[in-house]
Amino acid sequence: MGANTSSKSPPFDENEDVTFDHFEILRAIGKGSFGKVCVVQKNDTKKMYAMKYMNKQKCVERNEVRNVFKELQIMQGLEHPFLVNLWYSFQDEEDMFMVVDLLLGGDLRYHLQQNVRFQEGTVKLFICELVLALDYLQSRHIIHRDIKPDNILLDEHGHVHITDFNIATMLTKEIQVTTIAGTKPYMAPEMFNSTKPTGYSFAVDWWSLGITAYELLRTRRPYHIRSNTSTNEIAHVFKTATVMYPAAWSTDMVSLIKKKGRLNCDPTFELEEMILESKPLHKKKKRLAKKEKDTSKSNSSQACHLQKHLEMLQRDFIVFNREKVRHHHNDIQTITLAKSRGAYKEDNQNNNL
Repeated sequence: MGANTSSKSPPFDENEDVTFDHFEILRAIGKGSFGKVCVVQKNDTKKMYAMKYMNKQKCVERNEVRNVFKELQIMQGLEHPFLVNLWYSFQDEEDMFMVVDLLLGGDLRYHLQQNVRFQEGTVKLFICELVLALDYLQSRHIIHRDIKPDNILLDEHGHVHITDFNIATMLTKEIQVTTIAGTKPYMAPEMFNSTKPTGYSFAVDWWSLGITAYELLRTRRPYHIRSNTSTNEIAHVFKTATVMYPAAWSTDMVSLIKKKGRLNCDPTFELEEMILESKPLHKKKKRLAKKEKDTSKSNSSQACHLQKHLEMLQRDFIVFNREKVRHHHNDIQTITLAKSRGAYKEDNQNNNL
């Protein structure tokens, strides 16, 4: 897979829409329930990115289209050094694509599984960077709702970046957030109210950060909660459990938690893409061309219903290009600066008169 390219594309025009053809596919590095991630290189700039691609039909069948659109809507409005930032989004007949920052240091879950023991100073640095990222999200009215080691990536310099905004939500004055969403062992107590749904706010992300920091230091979480633990059991754990803090930890670290190179990924992703995947990404162009030539559409009601949803997805998908946004922003700044200089010059001339 590593030696294949998506296509031999012509020279890139900055006014042209970015598509799959503008990238060289290098290798697969991750897999989700209906999406996969690969390393790509943009043909014109030679910059490296991570490309997440999600099968449209699977998204429709699993009722996930709304979440994908919500994630795109949120990510196109964000840019921060400790987030995984969105650069481009586009689609083709089969898939939706999100091209984001490439972080080669692996996620923190990977390092925990490799029995890495993080020093307290390192965890303090992680916490500081994550606090800046969460503070930024809060300023943009965003609750991430899934802060955990799996969703924190390291770059080649050892800095952390928050990824995966799939279940993030925007907090507004009009609508109270009550939906139970997240990964149970990292979810805050207020999300498990068994009597009636109560609204929660940004504090749930700070709780998740505290659980994550504890786990990084001790390689296990402070509460014995699993993904299959019932809501009532979780409520009981929070009422009865005593959190243990090792004597070796500094008082500052305990106080804080109480308030709230090489490619580091599993190589089986690449092997699976090459050997087991029925629709490998690097053969997409040939596959789509053949599909367009050969396909005879089914007239069944189920097929028509699916096709209708796929057409709606095609129509409503959010196309994004951060380079264009930056160019537009720079153009506006240049025009504004020129106007202000002109006004200043005219004012000086009037003063001289």
